Amino acid sequence: MANGEKQDYYELLEVNKNASETEIKKAYRRLAIKYHPDKNPGDKASEDRFKEISEAYEVLSDGEKRARYDQFGHAGVNGNGFSSGGFGGFGASPFGDIFGDIFGEVFGGGRQKGARGRRGDDLQYNLEVTFEEAAFGAEKKIDIPYSKRCDACGGSGAKPGTTPKTCPTCQGAGQMRFQQGFFSVSKTCSHCNGEGRVVEHPCPTCRGAGTVRDKKTISVKVPPGVETGIRLKLSGEGGQGAKGGGNGDLYVALTVREHPLFRREDNDVICEIPISFTQAALGCEIDVPTLDGKVGMKIPEGTQSGAVFRMRGKGVPALQGYGRGDHLVVAKVETPTNLNRQQRDLLEEFARISGEDVNPMRKNFFSKVMDIFT
Repeated sequence: MANGEKQDYYELLEVNKNASETEIKKAYRRLAIKYHPDKNPGDKASEDRFKEISEAYEVLSDGEKRARYDQFGHAGVNGNGFSSGGFGGFGASPFGDIFGDIFGEVFGGGRQKGARGRRGDDLQYNLEVTFEEAAFGAEKKIDIPYSKRCDACGGSGAKPGTTPKTCPTCQGAGQMRFQQGFFSVSKTCSHCNGEGRVVEHPCPTCRGAGTVRDKKTISVKVPPGVETGIRLKLSGEGGQGAKGGGNGDLYVALTVREHPLFRREDNDVICEIPISFTQAALGCEIDVPTLDGKVGMKIPEGTQSGAVFRMRGKGVPALQGYGRGDHLVVAKVETPTNLNRQQRDLLEEFARISGEDVNPMRKNFFSKVMDIFT
C-alpha cells in the first residue's frame, strides 16, 4: 500500500465485512496454503503476503479484536488500551488449530473428535490510578468489549428451531482417515472444517458464529501498595471461548499517575517542604502534607537546607505484607530575594553582630584555599 498504509483486513482475506467465522477461516486456510513460505521458497512477495493474511486472520477470527477493528480500523487493534494473545501475547497462538489442519494432517495430527472448543484470548487493559489509589487500594470499574454467547441460538450457530447436523462426510469425527499402504493418514474434514457437525440454517442474529459482540463492565480491585508496571490477573474475564471452550484471562496493567507533591522510593514517600530563612534559623512548627492528611511537625532551630525529617509509618503500605513505609520531609530553605532597604540594613546589622563578612561563603572559600597552599 502507498505510504506504508495497511490494506483492509477483509480485502486481504478476500471476504466481505459480514463474513461469518467459518467463511473467514476457510478463506484464510485457502490463502495460507497458497502463500506459505514452504510452498514458495525464496519468494519474498509470497512471504510478505503470508504475513499480511496471518495478521488479518489473527484479528478477524477473534470477536473482541474484530469488533474493535470494525469500529476503529487498524488503530483499534494496535495497542489503544487493549492487547491480546497471539504473536507475543499472553495466550496460545490463534493459528494453532488451523495450522494443525493444514500442515499436520498428513501425519495424523488433525483435530480429534470432541476437541471442538477453543479457549478465548487473554486480554490486557491499561489502567491509570492516582498516587493515593496505588497507596491505599481502590475499586475501579472498567468497560471491556467482548463476544458473548448468542441468546437467539444458545451458541449453536443454528437458526432457532433447528439444530446443527452431524457431518455426513466424516460422521461427526471431524477427520477423514485414509489407508495408504502401511500408513494411516488423517485429514481434516473439508465439509465441516473439523467441527464434526454442520449448520444448514445459520442463525440470523449471529450469522452462524454462535456469539455476538457486546460490552461488559468489570470491577477491578486494586490492592494497596501497587506500583507502575504491576499486572493484575482476572481469571476467566478475557475473550469468550468458542464452541464450548473456556474463557481467556484479563490482565490489568497499572500505571500510577505522578503526584504534584509526593514521590515514592520503595515504600517511603518523599516530600520537599519550603521553609523561610527565619523559620530555619529560629525553628518553628509547620503543617506537613502526608497521605493521611496534614500532620504537625517541629522544625528545630538552625535547620539547614536539605535536612531530612522522618515520620515513621506514614508511607505506602507494603504490597501483600504488613506495615507501612515512612514519610520523609526534605527541608528546602528559601533565600529571601528583592530585599527592601530596611530588610537589607537589618541583615547587614545581623552579620556585623555575628562577626561575619557580608559574604561569609566567599570568605570561607578563600580560607579553605589558603589552608591548601600554606
